[in-house]
Amino acid sequence: MILFLNPFTGLAGDMLLGALLDAGASLDAVRRAVALTGLTGWRLDAERVRTGALTATRVRIDVEDDAAERPAAELIAMAARAGLPVADAALTAIAEAEGALHGVAAGSVHLHELGGHDTLIDIVGCAAALRDLGVTRVHCAPLPLGSGTVRTRHGVLPVPAPATLALLKGARVRSGAAGEAVTPTGAALLHAAGAVYGPVYGAVPEMELRATGYGAGTRELPDRPNVTVAMLGSPTAAPDHQVVLSTNLDDVTGEVLGHVIERALAAGAADAWTTPAVMKKGRPAQVLHVLAPVELAGRLQELVLAETGSLGLRRSVVEKVALPRHFETVRLYGQDVRMKHGPWGVKPEHDDLARLAQVTGKPLRELAREAFDAL
Repeated sequence: MILFLNPFTGLAGDMLLGALLDAGASLDAVRRAVALTGLTGWRLDAERVRTGALTATRVRIDVEDDAAERPAAELIAMAARAGLPVADAALTAIAEAEGALHGVAAGSVHLHELGGHDTLIDIVGCAAALRDLGVTRVHCAPLPLGSGTVRTRHGVLPVPAPATLALLKGARVRSGAAGEAVTPTGAALLHAAGAVYGPVYGAVPEMELRATGYGAGTRELPDRPNVTVAMLGSPTAAPDHQVVLSTNLDDVTGEVLGHVIERALAAGAADAWTTPAVMKKGRPAQVLHVLAPVELAGRLQELVLAETGSLGLRRSVVEKVALPRHFETVRLYGQDVRMKHGPWGVKPEHDDLARLAQVTGKPLRELAREAFDAL
């Protein structure tokens, strides 16, 4: 499944978790994953709330131990028990970012604001929700970066927080309202999930939309809902673009045309055919068409020009639509005959009937009827 995130007012770990739960992730699956870490003294719930003009899901974490500090290595070891690669990668990324900022090894980082229950629950919970939803690709609209300052154990720091900026390397960002719009936890989860960022605001990847979720933040904004929007969809097949090569021919024999068509098909053309035409001065002619996969268009173009002696041709890019089909085999007179089934009917393969007609001496039409009767 594809997950597209629209960080309408920003992105935090709890907002992402709320959006994933709202889109259909199992709260029980999330709780089970967090329990595997060995964390104690916590309770995780989800509630429907109104934020601005929208209703959304907000996660609520209640803890008995409100300590917000832990060594990063301890959090990483606890997350590893849940067996969620996204959680492991997110916490490792936080440790590496904090270590680089403070000039210590990642394994020696002591997390202050990010060392509490909330960080572990948000990260492990989001990783579990992504797994429960079957998400394999994450796309995200450009992230709104807030402004101002935030007070930490290291003193007053600018917004976005330095750890957030370090974790957002390579991300697409835009200006946002005052305050902290993207948290280090949210940035780490996007980093760990390998998020791909659209070139413009709201650039949704092509997909079949399956579910939508809204995750609410804790702040109340005066003029808009404070939400992260999650859209879940299944991949759609990429368009099959091919090239049609066309050339008008009034001085080529039927034998040569047949030869060119055979050679083009043998060289990988998807199809080849002719249509009658009348050229200038009333001359009768044939238009040769070759349907070529894009990667073979150059080679087939040279083949057509060399074999026909034409001084030029036209190239058109088209989108090929192929309906699903499958084959079933029937036995007639000791020979296999393939029956091609499509959405709107079934027919025997001509080559199989022709081979059988040569063996039995029976007419093709009669053999075709017998093939249908044998289904």
